[in-house]
Amino acid sequence: MPSPLPGMDPFLEDAELFPDLHNSLITYLRESLNATLPSPYYAATASRTEAETPDVIPVFVDEVQESFLEIFTKKGKERLVTSIELLSLSNKTPRDKGRRKYLKKQQTLLRKKVHLVEIDLLRGGKHVTAVPRALAEAKAGPFDYHVCVRRFDKPEEFHVYAWSLGERLPIFSLPLLPGDGSVPVDLQQLFDRAYDTGPYRFQVDYRQKPPPPPLTAEQARWLKSALREKAS
Repeated sequence: MPSPLPGMDPFLEDAELFPDLHNSLITYLRESLNATLPSPYYAATASRTEAETPDVIPVFVDEVQESFLEIFTKKGKERLVTSIELLSLSNKTPRDKGRRKYLKKQQTLLRKKVHLVEIDLLRGGKHVTAVPRALAEAKAGPFDYHVCVRRFDKPEEFHVYAWSLGERLPIFSLPLLPGDGSVPVDLQQLFDRAYDTGPYRFQVDYRQKPPPPPLTAEQARWLKSALREKAS
């Protein structure tokens, strides 16, 4: 059963639901890429572990794993070509260990001959992708979600795919090594599959307001209308 909304579902940005969506999208993206990448490229899942102390009194340490994808090629010696990050809530939370760790990795990748793809499906939090927010908005206008693609062979350029709540998720180009072109990634198709196979239709009460950040008056009217139309 598909989501009642045409693009990204803001209800799934909830802190309790988004981690499951994050993991599902990574899994389906890996599957899709390994079916379409030209030989000898392949996609593999990796993860980083963050130790978080959830209480003021450090009773126990909770380890949180964040998964991401890496594209490799085996042209001669195996090498990392592209790193794909689906941003998490912690990545966009100021002073969070997950944000500090992510920014450190981001800066390391930007200095290497590795493409960096960052997918931001969260309206809230502090901007974290490699493209400065002001520059992205100057070109694309205001947006709620975006994908930032930074190629190592064109380090001064950022390819930004930006869209707003209510719009379908885009198809973006995933870069391979120079001369090998790119492969298309259909984010909407991946999201639809994650929703269809996930528990969200049982978990979300669409009669309630979506999680923060609050919608604008225009967005709230659109959401109400879209849900009413779907229910009729």
